[in-house]
Amino acid sequence: MDLSVIIVNWNTKEFLLPCVRSALESAQGISSEVIVVDNGSRDGSGEEVKKKFPFIHLIENKKNLGFAKAANQGLEKASGGYLLLLNPDTQVKGSAIERLVSFMESHPEAGVAGGQLLNADASRQNSIANFPSLATELLNKSLLRWLFPKRFPGKERGYLKPIEVDSVIGACMVVRWDTLDQVGLLDEDYFLFLEETDWCYRMKRRGWKVFHVPQAEIIHFQGKSAEKETALAKIEYYHSRYLFFKKHRGLFQWILLTIGLNMKLWVEFISMMIGCLLTFFTIQTWRRKLSIYATLLKWHLKLCPAGMGLRSTQ
Repeated sequence: MDLSVIIVNWNTKEFLLPCVRSALESAQGISSEVIVVDNGSRDGSGEEVKKKFPFIHLIENKKNLGFAKAANQGLEKASGGYLLLLNPDTQVKGSAIERLVSFMESHPEAGVAGGQLLNADASRQNSIANFPSLATELLNKSLLRWLFPKRFPGKERGYLKPIEVDSVIGACMVVRWDTLDQVGLLDEDYFLFLEETDWCYRMKRRGWKVFHVPQAEIIHFQGKSAEKETALAKIEYYHSRYLFFKKHRGLFQWILLTIGLNMKLWVEFISMMIGCLLTFFTIQTWRRKLSIYATLLKWHLKLCPAGMGLRSTQ
């Protein structure tokens, strides 16, 4: 078996089925298997997969275990020499999977390769992630990419050939089995967000390289699982950032990050409250943002308990 495609799903039935179909079509020239790990969906995802694709491997969890733990279930079951993590809200274009595998075959130093993620209108999404630092987490990422494009590569530049990067976005990433054998599985301390960044960080520390391959294109409908629980997903994002700093940046930088993010949150909350008051709370988008900021501040005031995020939906 050359390739194992692993898809972790949570309540995205309408995207999952086209995703599986596109992956099968894109990997036609490769000996491959597809493993779907359903994280306790309530929308009938598992039943539809069994009905439409009875030949693929399906793991059905009774509750939402988080992305890292569910992906690890798929990785442990996989038998391919390459392992493709693919989000259920994606559709693989053309021979993107074959291109990623071919790149890995011709670059033995590559531990990971990720493709170019696209919006539904074919515009570029950010497909590259820098390792979190005080600069990336406290300053404007778009501004950093504009001012320092070599240090902070992003969607603003159209790359014509593969480039080495810190990390790739986990919506579509191919990992070499030998790399996994050395570095281990995803860190299950992360429930959602940054688990792939942490993985790439550990891989690079072991001497493997990470590449962005722009010729492999994948449509990504972005965050369809998390958008149904936006405030809870935001909590998980903050939790993952703090966790990455605790694991890899040391106590001093973690303290600075915590202070900086709290200050930013209070400024955003107060600014949005003023805007809502001046408009008599008539703008729905502003009311929604205000509610999210309030939830995040409440979480911080309670000293960031893990059980307040998406884990509470288990």
